[in-house]
Amino acid sequence: MTDANGTDGADEGGIRVASPVGRWVVLTTVLGSSMALLDSTVINVALPRIGQDLGTDLAALQWTVNAYMLTLAGLILLGGALGDRFGRRRVFVVGVVWFAVASLLCGIAPNAGVLVASRAMQGVGGALLTPGSLAIIQASFHPDDRARAVGLWSGLGGVGAAIGPFLGGWLVDGPGWRWVFLLNLPLAAVCVPVALRHVPESRDPDAHGRFDVLGAVLAALALGLVTYALIEVPEQGASVLVIGAALGGVVLGAAFVRLERRRADPMVPPSIFASRQFTAVNIVTFCVYAALGGFFFLSAIQLQVVAGYSALGAGTALLPTTVLMLLFSASAGDLGRRIGPRIPLTVGPLLAAAGMLLMLRVGPGASYLLDVLPAVLVLGVGMVTLVAPLTATVLAAVDTGRAGLASGVNNAAARAAGLLAVAALPLLAGMGPEAYRDAGEFASTFRRAMPMCAGLLVAGSVIAWWAVRASPAARAEPRPACATHCGVTAPPLEPEPGSGHT
Repeated sequence: MTDANGTDGADEGGIRVASPVGRWVVLTTVLGSSMALLDSTVINVALPRIGQDLGTDLAALQWTVNAYMLTLAGLILLGGALGDRFGRRRVFVVGVVWFAVASLLCGIAPNAGVLVASRAMQGVGGALLTPGSLAIIQASFHPDDRARAVGLWSGLGGVGAAIGPFLGGWLVDGPGWRWVFLLNLPLAAVCVPVALRHVPESRDPDAHGRFDVLGAVLAALALGLVTYALIEVPEQGASVLVIGAALGGVVLGAAFVRLERRRADPMVPPSIFASRQFTAVNIVTFCVYAALGGFFFLSAIQLQVVAGYSALGAGTALLPTTVLMLLFSASAGDLGRRIGPRIPLTVGPLLAAAGMLLMLRVGPGASYLLDVLPAVLVLGVGMVTLVAPLTATVLAAVDTGRAGLASGVNNAAARAAGLLAVAALPLLAGMGPEAYRDAGEFASTFRRAMPMCAGLLVAGSVIAWWAVRASPAARAEPRPACATHCGVTAPPLEPEPGSGHT
């Protein structure tokens, strides 16, 4: 394989992580995906200040988070298919540029309506760049180095996600919450030229058929209507509009499933779920990221409104997870390759659940060393244990030519989980529209919400123990590399109909 300048950066079968080109590829994909990850976490610390500045209620803050998650979850499968067809690097670069423009609009938004609309635009860019970043790694690196490359990507990307609250707090307390979004502009300015110069292009030669735009629209509308119902029911009650939205979401979801079963080239081909490993790990992903999405949304507010931390203090409180992800995620990826994913995917969620339950100790006047730090450390160990093996297992369960599709499905599961958790947890915990302005009310609802998050993680652990079996390495390595030495393993001898390259 050669980079954009024709320099050889790979040996037989793909790029090596230790090569100069390998380092550039990891850097570029981490930079791009970190933009999306940062905006998924930075925003949580900024929410109380955004609410005060723009005069919004809790529902508007939920939409500030969920407008982004909605378009990201609804369109990420289409983004993966576009990368498989037209080139993963090309679609990745388009996504980075789109995301940067939308971030600028968020940074200058004059009111909550414009902010929410711009956040939805950000999600479109994220849907283009997020699956491409992981698919580039899977398609580019030598089979022996893929687990480590995914571990580096997961770890460094996780660092971006974890450092978000710290960085967001510093920006909110300093130049203001708008810089939370404007920060993406210099990241994009570095990422785009590096990608064009150093990242090799890859695509699926078997991609064919029409794009399933109708499927993407149905998925996004179904998620949007269900989300609307969950967010609005505390204020509107069981109104005709809320009930109609909920029923409409269910009907459109069923229509989406029916459409995907009948189309010749579906966005989500049912055949991909024939793999028990792939299906099980995506269910585990949903449980894990629903819990994490709810946790980070609520804990950032809990630390500020109830415990009395500043935005910077709340962000700094979560910093130990950054250190743990930085130090140990690559090793966790290697460990998962050696021992298989079952143990990490069982133990990791249990540790994370324990960390969330320890957060119940955080209340008014909470001590950081005695109350916050133990919870954050246990949560961080759980995240380190499960994130890299989770990602590697999803990709190893399918053919490399379907890497964009597999990445898209897994990311859609994760984002939809976070979206629904942020919408549903305040409802299930009994939060009112003004709860984030009242320390006593928010504290009581937080105490009801954390066991729910922990329960989701326990459910994910049980599913992993019961359903996940084979080692990722054992599933991925037997296929030979293609004759062009492009790092993409050969597709099945007889491509399945409706292979997802829509």
